[in-house]
Amino acid sequence: MNDMTLYLIIALTPLAGSLLAGLFGNQIGRRGAHCATIAGVLVSALLSAYVLCGFINGTRSKFDENVYTWLTMGGTDFSVGFLVDGLTAMMMVVVTSVSLMVHIYTIGYMHDEKTGYQRFFSYISLFTFSMLMLVMSNNFIQLFFGWEAVGLVSYLLIGFYFKRDSAIFANLKAFLVNRVGDFGFLLGIGLVLAYFGGSLRYQDVFANLPQVANLSFLGTDLITVTCLLLFVGAMGKSAQFPLHVWLPDSMEGPTPISALIHAATMVTAGLFMVSRMSPMYEMSSTALSVIMVIGAVTALFMGFLGTIQNDIKRVIAYSTLSQLGYMTVALGVSAYSIAMFHVMTHAFFKALLFLAAGSVIIGMHHDQDMRNMGNLRKYMPITWLTMLIGNLSLIGTPLFSGFYSKDSIIEAVHASTLPGSGFAYFAVLASVFVTAFYAFRQYFIVFHGPERWREAKHDHHHDDHGHHHGLSPKDNPHESPWVVTFPLIFLAVPSVLIGALTIEPLLYGDFLKDAVYVNHELHPVMHTMKEEFHGIFGMVAHSVATPVLYLAIGGVAAAWFLYVKAPHLPARIAEKFAPVYKLLDNKYYLDVIYFNVFAKGSRALGNFFWKVGDTAIIDNGIVNGAAKAVGCVAAQVRKAQTGFIYTYAAVMVAGVLVLVVAFFWNLWF
Repeated sequence: MNDMTLYLIIALTPLAGSLLAGLFGNQIGRRGAHCATIAGVLVSALLSAYVLCGFINGTRSKFDENVYTWLTMGGTDFSVGFLVDGLTAMMMVVVTSVSLMVHIYTIGYMHDEKTGYQRFFSYISLFTFSMLMLVMSNNFIQLFFGWEAVGLVSYLLIGFYFKRDSAIFANLKAFLVNRVGDFGFLLGIGLVLAYFGGSLRYQDVFANLPQVANLSFLGTDLITVTCLLLFVGAMGKSAQFPLHVWLPDSMEGPTPISALIHAATMVTAGLFMVSRMSPMYEMSSTALSVIMVIGAVTALFMGFLGTIQNDIKRVIAYSTLSQLGYMTVALGVSAYSIAMFHVMTHAFFKALLFLAAGSVIIGMHHDQDMRNMGNLRKYMPITWLTMLIGNLSLIGTPLFSGFYSKDSIIEAVHASTLPGSGFAYFAVLASVFVTAFYAFRQYFIVFHGPERWREAKHDHHHDDHGHHHGLSPKDNPHESPWVVTFPLIFLAVPSVLIGALTIEPLLYGDFLKDAVYVNHELHPVMHTMKEEFHGIFGMVAHSVATPVLYLAIGGVAAAWFLYVKAPHLPARIAEKFAPVYKLLDNKYYLDVIYFNVFAKGSRALGNFFWKVGDTAIIDNGIVNGAAKAVGCVAAQVRKAQTGFIYTYAAVMVAGVLVLVVAFFWNLWF
């Protein structure tokens, strides 16, 4: 088959599965729904792997063609097309492989759902299609379509339990916060259309960059304004401070979608977009500095919030926020390839962590509170081992995948000379300790220590979906079925190996040469790192001489001491530093500020426009007022309708006199 047909099959097979499960779910049943969607994603994953292998061995070249043009307006074509290069191929494999594992895992996780089973499979397959359309796009219009589609489907998935108030609040929050980012993104696309040659196709926009290099807009460089507006969209999708507030609440959705959103799809869209637009961002050091600082703030301060969470999924959610900050910092120092490298490694170990957390939740009868867990390694050995592997990769343990990408980011920031790089280096370095602490705090609480559910004082009840929450004191947890543990084992393998296997071609080889552009004269970070790279084992040996490894060890040791050796201390520390704990517990009060200023403020503004603008001015003033004015005039005029001839004659004479006076006035003057 030709390349166009191949790429169409990759993109459309998940959509076909979604339509089958969504439109004909009742006819094909639960088994038919998961078989149809898994088959579609499996075909897409296998063909994506085939495409990636072609780029790796050099038998496949860059593909950039339009599929069809659906609208031409003012000389501008709005088309659907595919751009497939090394960057796209890597993202296609990450998206489809993680999605495939999530689909399989969902069979076991959603087994007890009495309603919505087919609907959920339809949603996650549609999510996969949307993400593929985003990463395969060759123009801004298709990028925006995929951008909005993943936002829409995430809204549906986060609010999957639509009878639960917290889920409805969470999906509405995600939708509204992302609209803020998308408004900036759309303005950025508008500037591209207006000033960059009148085309929205990437290759045309990049070709026109020299012509717009010296243009000004709003008192600054046009390129800087455009890049920052596009990045506002990335801040929403990739949950960067201060537009991060929706991501932790997205845990209201079922665990499989938590893994899909946080690992390989929605949150990486903004990072992918900035990497794809690297020729634009390389022309604005100001935009890069802003990106770097925002990423650094996100990496450190979101990590702090993860240290006090008690919900097993929320710990991993804040971990995602922190790791997204790392990736954004890498983008800011022009290390686009390192950022995408961490996107790939993070996708596997973060999906593993979420799915392992879901396995724990199943074993605990849908209890997500870590304070009711403990010693689960005795009852759930596969979940215990795979979650340990995920955490070791997350904290950057040498020889695990996360080590190669995370250490590369830290070294890149250290080598940068951009304004703000000193703060960014401090932030990512401090985040190493914080990450190791919250990751192993979770690990020790869940898998070690006393079996707390035997003394836990909480209600064992059923929710609206028939889930029995919590183990009774006489119950024992159990290992999850194979449809849950198989994805864990599968994801554990790349969580260990994928970093070592791909670091050299991705970062220092030619794999991304056609996809990512770096101005090495202005931003020599990658050139410097290439000179200092001496292989994966040299990198491991070098880690012994850096503070990164010891900060990670210190974080693990601190977690062990506080939650295994002296478990009474955390409560005393929280009490002693009550103001700090309260600040973290309230998430820096950003939710409070947003709710009281923006949400209530928007409602108050809406009420003002409703009561003053709509009711008082339009309804009572213009519409009803005009009617009343006509009525008043008519009431006075009808008094002249007396029915007497002499009245009408007098009016006629008066009218003639007025006309005569007007005539002579115009004649004389």
